[in-house]
Amino acid sequence: MKINRIDHVGVIVNDLSAVKEFFQEFGLEVLGEGEVKGEWVERIIGLNNVRETVVMLGVPNSQATLELVKFHTPSDEKGIQQSFANTLGIRHIAFAVEDIEAVVAKLEKKGAELFGKIQNYENAYKLCYVRGPEGIILELAEEIK
Repeated sequence: MKINRIDHVGVIVNDLSAVKEFFQEFGLEVLGEGEVKGEWVERIIGLNNVRETVVMLGVPNSQATLELVKFHTPSDEKGIQQSFANTLGIRHIAFAVEDIEAVVAKLEKKGAELFGKIQNYENAYKLCYVRGPEGIILELAEEIK
């Protein structure tokens, strides 16, 4: 048995167009999008009457992909639950960036919120957490050279 790589990270969203636009402004590219429905997907994910729209985004010149999914049916009755950095479960997506200050400024203009401050970690990385649309948390890391 061998694991080759992480294929993608899936994020379930309510406002697909706003989240897609946020990640495009961040610098990801749309690799594809379309409708998903039918028994085959219902058997995979264990839900009935599935109809969803999926957008696949990619980091330029990388294999890393992000899957945004908007479920039209069935819907989540709880809605968006705001989480914190210590909430149990998958909590953030980390990106290696260049010029972290410029990236944060760009994201803040699009409505993102910096958790605290950009921090220097042992003169190896500048790190921070940013909350984007629908509570999605990004960790940004800039290697200090």
